[in-house]
Amino acid sequence: MLGILQKDCYLCADFRFQVMEWLENLFLGSGIAHSVMIVALTIALGLLLGRVKIGSISLGVTWVLFMGILLSHLGLGIDAQICNFVKEFGLILFVYSIGIQVGPGFVSSLREGGLRLNLLAVTTILLGVVTCYVIHRVTGEELTTMVGVLSGAVTNTPGLGAAQQTVFDVTGEVDNTLASAYAVSYPLGVVGIIVSMLIVRAMFRIRLEREAVKAERSDAPRTLRVDVRVTNPAMFGRRIDEVARITRSKFVVGRIFDHNHQQRMASGETELQENDILRIVVSSADVELVQSLIGEKVKVNDSEWQAASESKQLEKRRIVVTKPKLNGRHIGDLHIRENYNVTITRVVRAGIELVATYELRLQMGDVVVVVGHKHDLDEVANILGNSVKRLDRPNLLQMFIGIFIGVLVGSIPIVFPGIPQPVKLGLAGGPLIVAILLARYGARYKLITFTTNSANMMIREIGISLFLAAVGLGAGEGFVESIAAGGYWWILYGVLITVLPLLVVGFIARKACKFDYFTIMGLMSGAMTDPPALAYANSLSSNDRSAVAYASVYPLTMFLRIFTAQILVLVALS
Repeated sequence: MLGILQKDCYLCADFRFQVMEWLENLFLGSGIAHSVMIVALTIALGLLLGRVKIGSISLGVTWVLFMGILLSHLGLGIDAQICNFVKEFGLILFVYSIGIQVGPGFVSSLREGGLRLNLLAVTTILLGVVTCYVIHRVTGEELTTMVGVLSGAVTNTPGLGAAQQTVFDVTGEVDNTLASAYAVSYPLGVVGIIVSMLIVRAMFRIRLEREAVKAERSDAPRTLRVDVRVTNPAMFGRRIDEVARITRSKFVVGRIFDHNHQQRMASGETELQENDILRIVVSSADVELVQSLIGEKVKVNDSEWQAASESKQLEKRRIVVTKPKLNGRHIGDLHIRENYNVTITRVVRAGIELVATYELRLQMGDVVVVVGHKHDLDEVANILGNSVKRLDRPNLLQMFIGIFIGVLVGSIPIVFPGIPQPVKLGLAGGPLIVAILLARYGARYKLITFTTNSANMMIREIGISLFLAAVGLGAGEGFVESIAAGGYWWILYGVLITVLPLLVVGFIARKACKFDYFTIMGLMSGAMTDPPALAYANSLSSNDRSAVAYASVYPLTMFLRIFTAQILVLVALS
């Protein structure tokens, strides 16, 4: 009996040993399973802490970064190559989803405020470089080390990589101090950007609810609906399409109260008569021109239009474009008005209202506003699809084609005279630019880039979580040692480089340029090429102003961050 008990004890001890060895290999070892578990654990714990609020403030997804640093410091790291892949792929997913979101309205945003935004972003970069150089001169810290601090303070990994490559090309040696300085200053760089946003918010006593309402008003539809009476004799007897050519403007006439006060549908061939009242959908930029040439603005109550519509059995309906074969087709090519006596007045795309001119290209997911008789509208709905279920299927083919092209574009070297290393847009800049262009112009080439808001948000959140987890896991090892060895000064230098330029530019953006707070947050995030800060900004509002501002300044900012890092290294080594 005793022998049996001893044998059972040996078996139990052996089993416990095997279990402990298994757990040790799983959590402290290496391999794919180990890496996936650690990344998942980092993200889960970080997102859990992200729900904690101090007052009304939460760092949200940024906690994933700090959790990665903590776990890495405790020895729960992952293979360096796997870590780099997770980081870069997560960043690609994040910026690509941002580009797809803001692409449809990107060109118009550049026309409206993109130049000023980019000038402010350039100012932020130059102030950061000047602050970095002044600290070098005052403290005597090596300029190459300060370049690492600068890259971490502005959370720009490509700038660090360019600086390291330049040092190696010039000296033939690897400078690990650059990476250490970057790792030490990066975490507080992320926090410093968010703190700068909070300081600007407190400085101008900004209330988010009021700011959101103000932003919605300024985001008022880019199309306006106006009623105009035909009083200009030069327009009498002219067809509507002739008037459009004369004014060289974008407008659609949906319905007409004729001189007998009878409502009827309008088409391009409809001739205008004196005292006709036109219900016009027109671009906000053209509204005054159209009014002045046709006649005078009048006010007809919606109830009068509705009553007249009911008497004529007319309806207004919103129909979703869900047939892939219509992607990229001009509205005029469908001959809907001629064949079905139905007028398309507006197209809503990514929350932006567009005038439904014949030249406008339709895209999957567009919502068209149409007016006509019920049975005609039913036929038009069949032509356009109007099957929301079709939009639930993700367009992964186009997404990965876009990522492929984006990585290709980001890898193209741009050579400047006198600069030993070519400058590249990198794995973030390239996919972002390609995503914007595809979302804006992809329909012309039959590429379907439509993604539902929920799917886009899922891709974005997965991307930023993977990126932050990998950055934290990569920076945690040796983090405390670097600080203890004098790196605490790098933290102070980094905070100055982060906060001072942002506060100056934030003040100018609000006081002089009158930008709304959400745009300022996007500007700050983009000027620092910082996805976590953008994620924080997006969490404060449902509008996309922060994302649009971020995408507007990101490409130029990324280029200048890389360029200035290389210039500073060359100055240091000259």
